[in-house]
Amino acid sequence: MALTATMRRFEIELADTDRGVYETLDLRVAQHPSETERYLVARVLARCLEHGEGVDFTRGLSEADEPAITERDLRGDLKAWIEVGSPTPDRLHKASKTGARVAVYAWQRPEQLARDIAARGVHRMDELALHAFEPSFLDALGATLDRMNRWSVSVSGGQLYVTAGGTLVEGAAVRVPIGT
Repeated sequence: MALTATMRRFEIELADTDRGVYETLDLRVAQHPSETERYLVARVLARCLEHGEGVDFTRGLSEADEPAITERDLRGDLKAWIEVGSPTPDRLHKASKTGARVAVYAWQRPEQLARDIAARGVHRMDELALHAFEPSFLDALGATLDRMNRWSVSVSGGQLYVTAGGTLVEGAAVRVPIGT
């Protein structure tokens, strides 16, 4: 018998002072059976950090040709391709050829990923945004997960302050330079 996805709900109070975004998000997120808590938390945080009109989760792990998150305009045209984890440089090369903005939120060897992107010569790599989360930050948030999650996410000066389940967890999505 095949395992089914676990549905999780996130009620998030987002205050991103860096971008001037103040919203209440009500997200329903399907956690694929093969998806770790670390990946799920990174996906939700990336969604918060990219929040804007037309930004949404995709079928992700269930659909190999889609990123974790996209941004689309009102016509449905792709504006941003947002990956979570460690995509291959070839996948990022293909994504950058769509003409959309490409961003990656990684936690496992992001410096190595940056070197691999440069070595591969990914198309428009100078425009690609690579961000790194500390694994311990993601794990601390993962430990608070439940089916119903209430988070308060504040972003200030690149620093993230997340209150989840009465626990304050601090971290950052540090920009990793590519090709330097």
